[in-house]
Amino acid sequence: MTEEKKDVELALAESLKSLTARTPFEKITIKQITDGAGVIRVTFYNHFQDKYDLLGYIVRREILEPVRILLRNSMYREALILIFSNLRKDSAFYQKACKIEGQNSFEEITENCIYELLLELFSERRSGKPHSKFPWLTVETMARYYARSMNYVVMEWIRSGMAVAPEEVADIYEYIMSHSLWDTLDEL
Repeated sequence: MTEEKKDVELALAESLKSLTARTPFEKITIKQITDGAGVIRVTFYNHFQDKYDLLGYIVRREILEPVRILLRNSMYREALILIFSNLRKDSAFYQKACKIEGQNSFEEITENCIYELLLELFSERRSGKPHSKFPWLTVETMARYYARSMNYVVMEWIRSGMAVAPEEVADIYEYIMSHSLWDTLDEL
């Protein structure tokens, strides 16, 4: 990606975030976004399909890209803490984004972004081999399962006001993922 393209995308992202602070997301227009970024409307469409695509770009760039190297190096706890810390840094934006519902909801966008990252990581490790014991357990089904579970924790944490510290949310997520349903039932 050229530096100029990256700069335009960052300007559009910052414009959308700024607009979200004072305008409900559904009322934000592409013209408002481009005016805030200092570019013309056609420039927007050279980079993004719509404002929901731009929202996905923000999630991928600000939340998921920074953890990619940690995940590749098996630093899972650190990755979780970084995800929750980065969300918390811009809590006002993410709390408003969390309210985007319906088709192209924020929840759907974030789940798909997490899925894409996990699918890439699982595919790298599995290199296309099917699971020997459970052939239906593909990298796609595993990525979707874990994307949904992670997204659920993220969305609940945002909706609750992000009061719980990122480290504690990481502990909660690790606990949930390391205990089976049966273990949890036995502990109750």
